[in-house]
Amino acid sequence: MTEIRWITTTEEKAWVEREAPGLTPVAVMPSVFIQLDRPQQAIEGFGASFNEMGWDALALLPEQARGAIIRDLFEPGAGLNLSLCRMPVGANDFSRDWYSYDETPGDLALDDFSIVHDDETLVPFIRAAQAHRPDLRVWASPWSPPTWMKANGHYAGAMPHPAFGNIDNGMTEDKVGREGTDMFRVDDVHLDAYARYFGRFIDAYAERGIRIDTVMPQNEFNSAQAFPSCTWTPEALARFIRVLGPEMAGRDVQVLLGTLERADDTMVTKVLDDEEAAPWVRGVGVQWAGRGAVPFVHHDNPELPIWQTEQECGDGKNDWRHARHAWQIMRTFFGNGATAYMYWNMALLEGGVSRWGWSQNSFVVVDPVTRTHRYTHEYQLLKHVSHVVQLGARVIPTLSYSGFENQLAFVNPDGSLVIVAHNDGGDPVEVSYLIGDQVLAVTLDADSFHTFVIPPMRAVSPAAARSRAA
Repeated sequence: MTEIRWITTTEEKAWVEREAPGLTPVAVMPSVFIQLDRPQQAIEGFGASFNEMGWDALALLPEQARGAIIRDLFEPGAGLNLSLCRMPVGANDFSRDWYSYDETPGDLALDDFSIVHDDETLVPFIRAAQAHRPDLRVWASPWSPPTWMKANGHYAGAMPHPAFGNIDNGMTEDKVGREGTDMFRVDDVHLDAYARYFGRFIDAYAERGIRIDTVMPQNEFNSAQAFPSCTWTPEALARFIRVLGPEMAGRDVQVLLGTLERADDTMVTKVLDDEEAAPWVRGVGVQWAGRGAVPFVHHDNPELPIWQTEQECGDGKNDWRHARHAWQIMRTFFGNGATAYMYWNMALLEGGVSRWGWSQNSFVVVDPVTRTHRYTHEYQLLKHVSHVVQLGARVIPTLSYSGFENQLAFVNPDGSLVIVAHNDGGDPVEVSYLIGDQVLAVTLDADSFHTFVIPPMRAVSPAAARSRAA
C-alpha cells in the first residue's frame, strides 16, 4: 500500500521528504477536522506572469540552466506545474520600457498595429513554456492603452516617486491621473477601436501558435502609477465590456472583470449591475488589497470564478519573511472562493529592479556577473501547494478544535487528499487531523511549511464521508 507523503520546508532547508506516520483510529479529540463532506470551489490552476525582464534575466544563463528552470516551472510533475499564466498587452511595469502595439496618433483603423516587439522576449518565453506544458492557458491584460487613446496622452498616470531613484518617465503635473476618474477617452470611437485592438492582439498571438483564452480589460483600474497605468471608473469599464465582450466571443476568448486592487466589492457590483455588460463577465480578477473584497464578491456571486491575479510582489529581498506573508495571502484567497492563484515575476536579476526603479521578488534570481541562479523561498512555498494539487481539485474546509487554523486542504480528482500547513511559531506544534474516521497525528517543526499527500486508498471521499454522516 502506498504510504503517506510528507514534505517539509524551513528557512534553512527546502523540500525535505520525511517518513510520515500512518493513519490511526480516533483515540482522543483531534485538533483539526478535515470536512470532506463540504467540498468547495474547483481549482483552475496556478501560474505567474510572462514579463520581458524575466526573459532577459533567464537569457543570461547557459542554455542548459535556462531549460532546467523552464522545466521546473512548467513541466507536470517536475516542480511548480504552472498551468494558467498571465502576460501583458503591451508594456507593463517589468517591460524594458514603454511600448504599445500601435502608437500612431489617431489610428482608429489600427493600420499600424504590430506585435513584432514581442517576438524578441514574450513570444519565445511563452513558447519555451509551451514546450513543457502544451496545454498551458494564457490570459492577458493591459497596463495602459496606446497613449493616443488616453485623455492625458501619456502611458503613465503619476510622477516618479523619489524613493525609487532618479527615474524620468516624462510626466508633467498637468497629465497626472486620479483614482475615480477615467484616463481613457470614453467615447464610442475609441472604445470600439480599443476592443478591436484586443482582437488584433489575440489574432497576432494565434498566428504565432499561442492561444490567449482570457482577457481582463485593465490592470489595477483604480491606480494611477509612474509606470504604464490607466484609471477607469466601473461605469466606463462596463461600457467598454459591452463592446469588448462580443469582440472576444467571436474568438472564443472569455472576459473577466479585473484586476481589482481595492477592498471595495461595489466596484464589481456596479459593473455587474449593467445589464448589457454583465453577461460578458465570466469571472473576477483580484490582487493586492482587493483581497478585502473577495469574501463579499464570492458571497454575492458564488457562480463567478475568482482569480488571484498577482501575489504581492515583495521588495527584491526574497526573504523568508515575505514567504510567510505570501502563505497568508494564499489562505485568504482559497478560503474565500478563489479558483486560481498567480504569482508575479518568474525570474529577475539580483535585486529585482524594474525600469521604473522599484524592486520586486521572483521565483528565480539570476546573478548577472556569475550567470548563475537560485530558487527563492516563494518558489518553494508555492511548490508545497501547486506540485501536488491537481487541476480540478476541490478546496476542503477545515474546522479547528484546538485553535490551530494554519492549513489548507484539497481533494484531487484522483481521490488523494492534500493538507498544507504552516507552523508560524517558534516552537514545534503537535497537530492531529481527522480524515474520515481516522487520524493523522504529526509534529510540525518550528517556523516551517508542511505538505501531506494521503493516497486515495487512505483518504475518505466526500461521498463516503457524507454517507457516514447520514
